[in-house]
Amino acid sequence: MQTAKVFMTGRSQAVRLPKEFRFEDTEVEIFRRGEEVILRKKSQTALDLYELLAAIPSDVLL
Repeated sequence: MQTAKVFMTGRSQAVRLPKEFRFEDTEVEIFRRGEEVILRKKSQTALDLYELLAAIPSDVLL
């Protein structure tokens, strides 16, 4: 099992993830499950889809 370093940055606690656990996104979801802290890729929402569609020029045929 791998480990990660926990450290303080300002008033926040941070975890330095090993290279193979890096996320490509700039945000992740975080939640607790019992004593575990889970990080996962942020889920896409209906608002995200709306914003993506709204950015398509109106003269583009779908």
